[in-house]
Amino acid sequence: MENDIPSTMEKALAVNLDPLIYGTIVEIGAGQEVARWFFQAGAAAGTIAKTMSAYDMKFSDEIYGASADRRYVSRGRLERMLDKEFGLIISRVKETRPEGSTFFAFANTVTAQSFSTRGECHGWMGVRLQLTPNAEPDDIIIHVRMLDDTNLEQQDALGILGVNLIHSAFFFADAPEQLMRSLLDNLKWGRVEIDLVEFRGPTLGGVDNSLMALELVKASLTPAVLFSPNGNVAIPAEALYKKSVLGVRGDFDPVTNVDIEMVNHAKTRFASQSDVDPNSILCLAEITMAATEDKESINTADYLSRVKVLSDLGFHVLISEFFRYFRVRQYLVNHTAHPFGIVTSTIGFAKIMNEEFYEGLDGGMLEGLGKLFTDNATMYVCPSSQDGKTVTLDQMQTAKPLVPLVDFLRGRGKIITIDDFDPTACSDDITAFVAE
Repeated sequence: MENDIPSTMEKALAVNLDPLIYGTIVEIGAGQEVARWFFQAGAAAGTIAKTMSAYDMKFSDEIYGASADRRYVSRGRLERMLDKEFGLIISRVKETRPEGSTFFAFANTVTAQSFSTRGECHGWMGVRLQLTPNAEPDDIIIHVRMLDDTNLEQQDALGILGVNLIHSAFFFADAPEQLMRSLLDNLKWGRVEIDLVEFRGPTLGGVDNSLMALELVKASLTPAVLFSPNGNVAIPAEALYKKSVLGVRGDFDPVTNVDIEMVNHAKTRFASQSDVDPNSILCLAEITMAATEDKESINTADYLSRVKVLSDLGFHVLISEFFRYFRVRQYLVNHTAHPFGIVTSTIGFAKIMNEEFYEGLDGGMLEGLGKLFTDNATMYVCPSSQDGKTVTLDQMQTAKPLVPLVDFLRGRGKIITIDDFDPTACSDDITAFVAE
């Protein structure tokens, strides 16, 4: 029950009232918002050894060391902050604290909405802590996107999220799913997204971070998570930057040779587009959890097994909660402005052209297709095998009122048929596919 969730102030006070928790809070980019909660809650002197912000780049470099890429909102910067601050708390006060004390260092580095510019607002946040006295520390690291419109709202959300992370790290370390779900306590849906979480260390290192990434989607902490071909969770803004994405949607249960060969054929056509750099193509397989009405019944381990197969075949894999195709396109627009190609079969195309698929949209099918077929989006339609026969787009039965719409999209080059693809010639075996 929502009423059973302690308030942010209550969480901060619970940490403050534990005489054996002691540490530092350092923040770069959106004020001392996390530390402020602990001071306002009272009894912070028993918890906080130091708070600090180092906004000036030279000050930050002098404290934490300069990075070769000169990036200040980065995972590398966060990790240097945690290394430095945890080392200081141990070396300076460990011997003076009560027996049985556990120590922590919390850090964040973010880019929030500024007075003069508007752009992607995101950041890295983490806590390094001892779960038992004198133990080697564990880490919890997250990447967050801040979606509020104003700087003040983003500061507020960041403060609440930081308190949730510190509180959950100490009180829910033995229940990682509960820990993750508690990260958005007291935050209305749509204020922040967490698209990466990583547990590591002697105790938390046993947590499967890939499974936890899928739990983020299952718990609606983020609309999607991206896996790279090496099987690790990737930051979409980094992985998709300046990439032309060729995406295929499916349940991939199992992954078939037809899936792979459809992408192979479409990729050749996609690479021939004048606005596509063949060296910048990123092949993306997307699987949605939206098809399952009861999210609690979702088996994340099953999804992870499909991710592994697709990753081994060279794909980036997006696990999402998107129901409609255009939501995938809108998600990608946030991370790359380069051309987008969609690979589907005639069976998949029939679903896209089903008016029931767009119920609830004010503009119905026209709104959905308008959002899908943007200026730089192209759909590649491959034949399907139906009753042992190959069915092309021209042979597919389309509702009469929709024929002019399909003809219009084809005439504008938004829909391209791949009629030289023969699904009946594909073996059941999965062939290796490595994205060039």
